[in-house]
Amino acid sequence: MKAFGKILGLSLLGLLLIIVALGFALTHLFDPNDYKDEIRQLARDKAHVELTLNGDIGWSLFPWLGLELHEASIATLNNPKVPFADLQMLGLSVRVLPLLRREVQMSDVRVEGLNLTLTRDANGHGNWEDIGKPLPDPSLANAPATAPTQAPAGEPSKPEASERSVKLDIDSLTVNNARVQFTDEKAGKSYGAESIQLSTGPVHEGVNIPLKASAFLSASQPNIKARTELTGELRFDRKLKRYNLEDMRLSGETSGEPLAGKTMTFAAQGQVLVDLAANVASWTSLKVSANQLRALGELNVRDLDKAPQVSGGLSIAQFDLRTFLDGIGHPLPATADPAAFNKLELVSRLQGTQNSLALEDLAVKLDDSTFSGRVAIEDFAKQALRVRLKADTFDADRYMPAKSEQAKGATAARQAEVKQQETAAVAGAGTTPLPNAPTQVAWSNDKLLPVDRLRALDLQADLTFGALVLDKLPISDAQLKANGQGGLITLETLRGGLYNGSFEAKGTVDVRPAVPQIGVNTKINRVPVEHFIKRESPEQAPPVKGLLTLASNLTATGNSQKALVDTLNGNASFTINDGVLVNANLEQQLCQAIATLNRKQLSGEPRGKDTPFEELRGSLVIRNGVASNPDLKARIPGLTVNGHGDLDLRVLGMDYNVGVVVEGDQRAMPDPACQVNERFAGVEVPLRCRGPLELGAKACRLDQDGLGKVAAKLAGNRLKDKIDEKLEEKLGDKVSPELKDALKGLFKR
Repeated sequence: MKAFGKILGLSLLGLLLIIVALGFALTHLFDPNDYKDEIRQLARDKAHVELTLNGDIGWSLFPWLGLELHEASIATLNNPKVPFADLQMLGLSVRVLPLLRREVQMSDVRVEGLNLTLTRDANGHGNWEDIGKPLPDPSLANAPATAPTQAPAGEPSKPEASERSVKLDIDSLTVNNARVQFTDEKAGKSYGAESIQLSTGPVHEGVNIPLKASAFLSASQPNIKARTELTGELRFDRKLKRYNLEDMRLSGETSGEPLAGKTMTFAAQGQVLVDLAANVASWTSLKVSANQLRALGELNVRDLDKAPQVSGGLSIAQFDLRTFLDGIGHPLPATADPAAFNKLELVSRLQGTQNSLALEDLAVKLDDSTFSGRVAIEDFAKQALRVRLKADTFDADRYMPAKSEQAKGATAARQAEVKQQETAAVAGAGTTPLPNAPTQVAWSNDKLLPVDRLRALDLQADLTFGALVLDKLPISDAQLKANGQGGLITLETLRGGLYNGSFEAKGTVDVRPAVPQIGVNTKINRVPVEHFIKRESPEQAPPVKGLLTLASNLTATGNSQKALVDTLNGNASFTINDGVLVNANLEQQLCQAIATLNRKQLSGEPRGKDTPFEELRGSLVIRNGVASNPDLKARIPGLTVNGHGDLDLRVLGMDYNVGVVVEGDQRAMPDPACQVNERFAGVEVPLRCRGPLELGAKACRLDQDGLGKVAAKLAGNRLKDKIDEKLEEKLGDKVSPELKDALKGLFKR
C-alpha cells in the first residue's frame, strides 16, 4: 500500500512538472504577436468588432492567465476606420484553476489611456448600438423571413450566460487618464469627461469596496466645466440587484456660462442605495453645500423602471441669498432696502417627478418674515407655478426695485420745485400771488414688470398676510389671489384692513401685446386719506386729512410709472368725511374777502391754522393722466363750498375754481370787518387754487376777477335797496301792497 501511494505521488509530481514545462514552453516559445491577424479575424467572426493591435501583446499561462495589450483600438464593423474606443495599455491576469469552478479571481486590473468616443448621428442612431453586430449577409437580404425556432414543449430553456452565477474576485482596479466623449449631432450638444482616475481596493461581491474617482467634466450647451472627486465604499449583490455606496462624498468646483464666469464650490455626501429588484433608490444622511449654502435631508425614489417618483425632506440653514446668487453669477436686482434677502432659511417635505417638484409643509424665514404653506412647479416645461402661503408679516416695499439715478434726479428736481412754491405761498391772509402750475414730472421711467418672464408664466397664487406693508400702507389680514397664463395675469382679489378702514382691488395685467395693458378696480372704505397722498418726505404734513371712501375703474398702458400715469383713463367717485384742510385757515381767507367787500380792515389776529370740514365729495373723469372734477362739494360749518377743476396726475398739480357761500364771523364777539349783513346772504365768494397738490389749500387765493363781479352785484343790490326804501317812503299807505311789489319789481330787472 505504501508503494502504491509513493507511485501515485511521483505520478502527480511528474504530471505537474509536465504542465509547468508545457506552460513555460507555450509562454516562451509561442509568441501571440505572430498571430495578430488571426486574432483580428477571430474578433471579427466571434465578437463582431474591428480590433486593431498596434502594440505588443504580453501574456502568461499558469498559474495566472495573464494578458497585456498595448496601443489597441476597437471599432464597429459598420465603421471600421473610426474607433469608438482605444487605449494605451490594458493589463490583467486571472487564476486558471478557479475558472473551472466558475470563479473569476483576478489580480490587479490596470487600464491606461482609455479613450471612449460615443456619437449619436443626426438620425438619432448611436455608434455604440452597432457593437457586436455582424454585417448583414447580402444573400439573405431578399430571403423570406422564418419563424423563430421554439423549444419543444416541456423542455426547459437554458439559462442565459448573464444569469449564471459567476463569483467575482479582483485584487484591485485602476484606471488612469481615461477620457469619455459623447456627441449628439441631432441636438447639437456634446459632453465630456477627461483625466478620469479610478482606483479601488479588493473587489468582492457582498463586501465593502473602497472607491476613489476623479474627473474633469464639460458640456457644450451651455458651456460649463467642472472638477469632481468621488470617494466612498461600494457594496453590491448581483443576485439581489442591490448596490450601496456608503460614506459617499462628491466634491469639486464648477464654472461656465450658467455662472457668468463665477466659480461655485460644491460638496454632497451621504448613504446611497439602489435596489433594481424593487425599483427603488434612496439617499439618506444627505448633506449638500454650494458656496455658503448648507442643506440636510434625504431623498427616496420609487418606480425606477417606469416614471420615477421622488419624496423626501430638505432643510436649508440660514444663509445670505443675495451674496449666494451674486457668487453664482445671478445677482439680484438692487432693492429699495439693500439689506433685503440677506437672511433665508427653509424646511420642507419634497414630492416630485421627472417634470414636477412640490415643496409641501413648507416653512420659510425670509429676513423678518415667516411663511408656511406649499410651493410647487407642476410642469417644468410650462413653468406652471402654484403658490399657497401664509405669512405673519411682510414688508413688500423693502423688496421693490431701487430707484435709478435718473429717477432720483427727477424726484430731486420736483422736490426743489415744490419747496420753492411752498416758500412763496403764505397760508395766512393769502395776499401772495397764485402759485405757478408745477412742471416737473412726478413719476419714474424705471422698468416695472419683467415682461418676458410674465409671458411664460403659468401661475396660481393664494397668499395671506397677518400684516402686509405695500407702498407704505400697513394692511392687516391681507388676502391676495392671482392667476396667470399665456401672458394674462388676473388679480382676483387683494383685500384687507387699512387704518381701521378696508380696501379691495381687482384687476388684470396683460403682457401679451408689445406694450403691457393694465386694468384695476378699487374700493376703499373710510381710510384716512392722508396716507394716499404722495409726499416727498415723511416729515412733510399732508394737505388734507379725513376718512376717504372711493370707488374707481381705471386702465393704463406701459411698463413704467410715467407711462402708466400718462395713459391713465377711467372714472372714480370719492367722499371724504370728518376732514381737515391742514395749515390752511380758510376762514381767515374768507374773512379777508368779506372785509374787502365791506371796505374794512380785519382787526383780529388769525385764528387757528387748519380748516375742518364735515364732508367733501365729487367724481373724477380721467383722460390721459388728467382727472377732471366737475362737481366738487364740501360742507364746512358756516360755509358751503362748490368747485370744479382738474388734477394733473402727471405732475401732481391742481387747477381748481372754488365758490364759497359764507355766513361770516359767527362768534360771540365777531370781527366787525368779517360780519355778513343781509345783502351778502347767498353770495358766493370765488377762490382759485393752483399749484402742486402738496400745498393743498395753501395754494388757494381770492379770485380777484370773480370778486370784482361779486362786488358789482352787491353794488346793484345796494342801489335796489335804496330805491325800495324811497318807494316805501313816497307811497306809504296810499297804494295797495300788490302795487308796491309790482313797482319794486321793475327795478329788479
